[in-house]
Amino acid sequence: MSIISEFKEFAMRGNVIDLAVGVVIGAAFGKIVTSLVEKVIMPPIGWLIGNVDFSDLAWTLAPAKVAADGTEIPAVVIGYGDFINTVIQFLIVAFAIFMLVKVVNRLSRKKAAEPEAAPAPSEEVLLLREIRDNLRK
Repeated sequence: MSIISEFKEFAMRGNVIDLAVGVVIGAAFGKIVTSLVEKVIMPPIGWLIGNVDFSDLAWTLAPAKVAADGTEIPAVVIGYGDFINTVIQFLIVAFAIFMLVKVVNRLSRKKAAEPEAAPAPSEEVLLLREIRDNLRK
């Protein structure tokens, strides 16, 4: 088997394709959540706290400087506001995944709880059982 045909067989398995679809949808969902957090959720929270823009929150360790040769040395900053936004994004994604898993589990439990009814035995089987029972007597 050549390497190309082996790779084709690997790539066309159902699990690999499902995984690829999941990654693409997950990336798109991540962009939606990022936009939701940065543009919809955080502005009202910042407004309630006192007109704070969380993406601008930072702790400056060393201010920007100009070196002796005229080059600018940027400030050393810890951007904890972006971290807060990322944590909120994570919580939203985790909650959405939790709800999705909960729905899938509920649907799978309903399917498992409803076992298929066994088909009624045919007349021949009933007759053979009756003969067997009579012979035991």
